Amino acid sequence: MANQQAQLNNAGLLRRRQALTPIEGESVGFSLNGRDYLNFSSNDYLGLSQAPQLLESLNTSAKKYGVGSGSSPLVTGYSEAHAHLEQALCQITGHEAGLLFCSGFSANAALMKTLFGSGDTVIADKLVHASIIDGLRGSKATFIRFLHNDIQSANRLIAKYSPQAVITESIFSMDGDMAPLEALSSSCKRNDTWLIVDDAHGFGIQAALSSYVPASAELADVQVVTFGKALGCQGAAILGSQALIDFLVSNARDYIYSTALSPANASVALAAVEMTKGANTRALTLADNIDYFKRACALANIGLTESITPIQPLIIGDVDKTVSIAQQLRASGIWVGAIRPPTVPKGSARLRITITALHTHDEIDKLVSALTLTLG
Repeated sequence: MANQQAQLNNAGLLRRRQALTPIEGESVGFSLNGRDYLNFSSNDYLGLSQAPQLLESLNTSAKKYGVGSGSSPLVTGYSEAHAHLEQALCQITGHEAGLLFCSGFSANAALMKTLFGSGDTVIADKLVHASIIDGLRGSKATFIRFLHNDIQSANRLIAKYSPQAVITESIFSMDGDMAPLEALSSSCKRNDTWLIVDDAHGFGIQAALSSYVPASAELADVQVVTFGKALGCQGAAILGSQALIDFLVSNARDYIYSTALSPANASVALAAVEMTKGANTRALTLADNIDYFKRACALANIGLTESITPIQPLIIGDVDKTVSIAQQLRASGIWVGAIRPPTVPKGSARLRITITALHTHDEIDKLVSALTLTLG
């Protein structure tokens, strides 16, 4: 352990935790060691983690159900609160049934390990999440990757290997770009192949993205939704056919042998789902903030990618330089994540800037000014 930690430290890749103190109220700030910071690293895209409606839902449901589920779902841990959330998710997406998990990582890993085996072949986008990769490795299935968001690359591999499934994210967590879901769906349907979509960063913000085609049962055979991003709370769900969900209930060890998501958390997620329906005010504010940030960066000659989502990566490349820039930003009171390999490919270390509905234009201006000074 000591040798590996030393190697990571020397490569600038050692990870450490820091205990942050949130600033009360609907704010994007927090404090650390007595200093306040503007947070441009959060996945709480709509600011729902602090929404009064969700705080009230948590209080009310905790009084009704308690703060824990008490057991695994197949013992006594599955309640009406879980069923109501699954039904609501299905109504929005068009899927027949759903299955709740305590995290997106657990949902993805369980799906891959349970659905596939040593005789199967799975094709996935080169940049899919670590949970998918770990799950596929555990499944013993043959795992082949196509070039990122490259439909021609995907089609060549589909034609060559006749896979059981193709896997992609809807919006990619580190690049903020959107998968060609309609084209992938058409290819899969022509070849009798399932399309599985990890919708962690897409679900809930569709109203903020004018050109975004959201994942649904019409496009995807299986859709994984997480609650810790736009919904601002905790948990995840696998959505698909009734036959798939019944199979997972009987065979997914991660589900069978884990304490269920608390009913209180399920109730909060349901309240969050209701708040993201339609062209809600938070989504429209998020859309405005993303546009404002991109225009401000263009005026300041700060080179962003083409992402139109809340995830706005600023590619630096060199690990040490990326860390140094992030540290300089923190010195000016702005917190931005320095993302390094192996989370992203070598040579693509970056600042992962995230814009939320709670940011103000003044706060975005502070970020852009600090970036301008730091980048020289």
